[in-house]
Amino acid sequence: MVTRREEEEVNRLENQVENGGGGVWEYLCLVHKLKLRRSDMVLKHGLSILNDKKKRSALGPEEWTLYEQVAVAAMDCQSNDAAKDCIKVLQRKFPGSKRVGRLEAMLLEARGLWSEAENAYSSLLEENPFDQVVHKRRVAMAKAQGNTSAAIDWLNKYLDLFMADHEAWRELAEIYVSLQMYKQAVFCYEELILSQPTVPLHHLAYADVLYTLGGLENLQTAKKYYASTIDSGGKSTRALFGICLCTSAIGQLTKGRNKEDKDSLELQSLSAMALEKDYKQRAPSKVSVLSSTLRSLKI
Repeated sequence: MVTRREEEEVNRLENQVENGGGGVWEYLCLVHKLKLRRSDMVLKHGLSILNDKKKRSALGPEEWTLYEQVAVAAMDCQSNDAAKDCIKVLQRKFPGSKRVGRLEAMLLEARGLWSEAENAYSSLLEENPFDQVVHKRRVAMAKAQGNTSAAIDWLNKYLDLFMADHEAWRELAEIYVSLQMYKQAVFCYEELILSQPTVPLHHLAYADVLYTLGGLENLQTAKKYYASTIDSGGKSTRALFGICLCTSAIGQLTKGRNKEDKDSLELQSLSAMALEKDYKQRAPSKVSVLSSTLRSLKI
């Protein structure tokens, strides 16, 4: 994850480069190191170096890394001819390279030649079944074609091999939520919380899905995870609303049969007070709407 300081440094260098202040190579290296996709800038300034023989030869071995970086940026920008030129240079330098083979398959994908790209990716995986980049490209390709079921299948197969990939679990969870497959999404978020228990966004997303599923047990668990979101990540308006909504829904389901314990009632009251304070500071014109909403929830 890119830190705020790193992002500020990238933006500073980008402004410097755009205004002719130099630092092009430093900027390209930082973008590559942080795995950012500033594709238009990388294409523009990367080509300015690659098309200058003196500047290109001064890079030494890093020249080939830049060719790869520019090729990917060119595909992002739909400049497929520029990508093709970069890949040809790499093919001549590294004949038979699997890394260059990935770029060739990506170019087929960028041109919309889906079946040819799929065949190329399948061939690469036969030689190296643990190539994470190729597995992820298959997922991306399925999503690009609108084939959500295939994307789910590829993600599940990928996670069978790389169970510790948090981003893949999150992506799979979001796809399930978009398809209203909430029970499957719950499993994904549970995996994320087990592996990254201190990330408040996982707790919040998990609570949202449990609240959507409904039922007394799910609502009670959702309420706990909304509370843990606040404990682990500070103030969260969404989590505060979640506590209030869960409290109201639990009350409707139990209809007074199960009395809330003292701590639960205190949490409900504190959440409502925190929401009102937050709205007074950030959206004072909406305080009356909030108060009306909380009253409708009998809070």
